[in-house]
Amino acid sequence: MNEKEPNIQDAMMREMKDKKSFDKAQAYAYEYLEEVFDRQVFPQEKALKELSHFEEEMPSESKEATEIIDFLNKYGAPATMAQLGGRYFGFVNGSAVPAGLAAKNLATYWDQNTALQVISPLAAKLESVVEKWLIDLFQFPKSTVAGFVSGTSSANLCGLAAARYRLLERLGWDVNKKGLFNAPKLRVVANQHAHASVIKALGILGFGKESIEWVATDDQGRILPELLPNLDAQTIVILQAGNVNSGAFDDFETICTKAQNAQAWVHIDGAFGLWARTVDQLEYLTKGMEKANSWAVDGHKTLNTPYDSGIILCRDKEAIVAALHMTGSYIILGQERDGMFYTPEMSRRARIIELWATLKYLGKNGINQMIYGLHKRAVQFGKELSKLNGFNVLNDIVFNQVVVCCETDELTEKTLARIQKQGVCWVGGSSWQGKKVIRISVCSWATTEEDVLRSVQSFATAFREVE
Repeated sequence: MNEKEPNIQDAMMREMKDKKSFDKAQAYAYEYLEEVFDRQVFPQEKALKELSHFEEEMPSESKEATEIIDFLNKYGAPATMAQLGGRYFGFVNGSAVPAGLAAKNLATYWDQNTALQVISPLAAKLESVVEKWLIDLFQFPKSTVAGFVSGTSSANLCGLAAARYRLLERLGWDVNKKGLFNAPKLRVVANQHAHASVIKALGILGFGKESIEWVATDDQGRILPELLPNLDAQTIVILQAGNVNSGAFDDFETICTKAQNAQAWVHIDGAFGLWARTVDQLEYLTKGMEKANSWAVDGHKTLNTPYDSGIILCRDKEAIVAALHMTGSYIILGQERDGMFYTPEMSRRARIIELWATLKYLGKNGINQMIYGLHKRAVQFGKELSKLNGFNVLNDIVFNQVVVCCETDELTEKTLARIQKQGVCWVGGSSWQGKKVIRISVCSWATTEEDVLRSVQSFATAFREVE
């Protein structure tokens, strides 16, 4: 290195200690929080065009950290989707509880790796504590263990990997040693509306989509139990706690009992719906859920933790640890919990910190109140839209999802596009029961009665403009 060139190590140490870039980032964050609840939900056209400023060749020289933060805020912040606010209904994406968001910010500075207890004693302790809290909240068997992953896609993968390991092990086949070639055949029985993340996980694990035994559903997307094929000890049954369109829940009591009698494995994809278990008025939706073998759920959806907060829960500790096995001469096992044995990753940031903070901040009563509030706003949405000319609500609103359409597919799609362009709220499209639909997902603690009324008015305006 030329002695005249700046020393990057010295520069980084100076910027760490003078904190100017951190102060700027925090100030910009506060500005964002001030305006995000009132701003247009989807970025304005000018902001989208200015994303072109990021299109550049990789710089040769280093820059001041404050310069980077200024640039990112100027061109990045305006182009974000206002998901923290109360009028984003496009996907099942929650907002963020204040304590969780603040804890994530603090944890970013700690920069903990949660693979082993010896690497982060704090993360190991919080994972142990939150595991017990979740077992209590969901009323699951005491043998249940939890893995803290990025989202439900990863959680589904982990649960189904545990199922594959256990069912093959019972048949005398160690998949870790022998692989899948010539392994005994396993069956997969699933709801015909299974989420794409489930199908993706099955594909990664070697179960071809064409091998899935699909089970027909009723008009709400619930499996018809009487149409289940005969189950056996070589069967994985995949159920839903919250259909991605209608929000409907499968009949866990009936199906899990059948599966238990047949020694089949039941995995429940409960990305957003599993949290209904924590709400007094909605707990009936999850009756029998505790009889399953594994469950996948997201914190960042219904619970409103910041993003990157999936959870796999499994009542068979040996199966999930074996499925996600890890060895190495350099590994130093802790006296308590080593998190890498319950997730696919070794290096993994301490997402447990903001999940712990969110749960501690809300408490059982706060969770009950917040999540039931999402349901009440969804019911309000449905009632208000039913009053409007041109809209038909197609689902029973049992949780937080509303599915609505206009008279024709063409009119539905035009109305949806106009709603999105207005920016008052943001909703997504889907297909349901052979129709193009507008899908409304109420997932933010910040959604108020007024937010719903403003959004419904946007629907009415959009319909008049395209009719």
